[in-house]
Amino acid sequence: MSEFRQYLFPPDHPRLTEVAGLDPYAYREHARTPGTFTGGLVEGWTPLYRQPFRGITEDGVLRAGLYDLTPAEPGEEAPVAAMVDAARALVDLLPADDRARVQHDVDAVEWQTWANPEFMQFDTGLRLEFQPAEVRRAALALMAASLSPEGFAQVQLMMRINGFLGEVVGLPEVLGEFSYNIALYGEPDRHAPWGWQLFGHHCAVNCLVVEGRMVVSPVFLGAEPDVIDDGPYTSPRAFAGRIAEWRAVMAGMTAEQRAAATVWAEMVDPAMPPGRVHPGDERHLGGAFQDNRVIPVEGVRVADLPDAPQDAARAVAATAVALLPEGPRAARMREIAAHWAETTFSWIGGHGPDDVFYARLQSPVVIAELDHHCGVFLDYRTPQPFHVHTVLRTPHGNDYGRAWVRQWQAAQA
Repeated sequence: MSEFRQYLFPPDHPRLTEVAGLDPYAYREHARTPGTFTGGLVEGWTPLYRQPFRGITEDGVLRAGLYDLTPAEPGEEAPVAAMVDAARALVDLLPADDRARVQHDVDAVEWQTWANPEFMQFDTGLRLEFQPAEVRRAALALMAASLSPEGFAQVQLMMRINGFLGEVVGLPEVLGEFSYNIALYGEPDRHAPWGWQLFGHHCAVNCLVVEGRMVVSPVFLGAEPDVIDDGPYTSPRAFAGRIAEWRAVMAGMTAEQRAAATVWAEMVDPAMPPGRVHPGDERHLGGAFQDNRVIPVEGVRVADLPDAPQDAARAVAATAVALLPEGPRAARMREIAAHWAETTFSWIGGHGPDDVFYARLQSPVVIAELDHHCGVFLDYRTPQPFHVHTVLRTPHGNDYGRAWVRQWQAAQA
């Protein structure tokens, strides 16, 4: 029996019975109820997405010159032609009303409505569960044409785990394999900027291409539980490799370096300032609606560590950007390497082999986070190793490829 099964709510528990039978739209209204846990989240998040986009920074000051829009190096081009074909195939399947719903301007504020909870706060684009099978297949084909094979497999696994969770807890109307929204931004083109977005419970991906360059960010991948132990899509632990890479960074440090990297020793530490553990996000800082957040530098400078933990930190970065196809991923890793001297690593929690933890790798061009969380649809009140959230951000203004879009638009003016 998988570890998570000991934490199942009884079928008659209010956590399940209050939601059972609600479709996504009825559940959205239920989630907005004032005074409830989800209602408080909605109230706090709703005003944030309409703030003019600037980008995450470490001190509130945007750095210029980090993302010059130059042609992709040979061999590093995004698979734009295949993406354009896949996007047009998707649009061609849609009636006029759905085409209007799914397509937005390339710099539309709707980019910023993505979210990772199970309730549909914003109904941006098309909800896949209400689309015919051929539209779902076309949406998956667009993602497969855009991402690396392993990246697409990871995204599809998150969606399948969500459907598995719905079956396990008896809430398939709220937690399904296709309980996700998809939207397009800009007109699919081999040169001009455009992209797509998928978001829903524990899975959000934002992808943009322009002049052969590619950004896949923000990205949120998570799971509760992180395993499928029954049915047609059985899988091992979805984040086991990532967790091992993060642990290897800490394991390679000296005791003094581990102490310096550890910002707080406990996941909910009495020394934490008010608000450091968010009711929904818990410890991770770069999640939904945090596009302009200031995330101060913490922990240790990675370049000061021995070779082994530095190599482990590079593996953390490589896995974080592994949704990118091979060419754009190489370009992204060169970008990360160029700022290695400014890269820091921080940790919350214990660092034993069975401890849950939060960790962050941060530089002027990348923020990667991993956090273990408390129960949402399973019954536990302290973080468990099988409930994982990961976040990827491109700070200083290039989430959603926005810095490149602005440069491209300025060049056309």
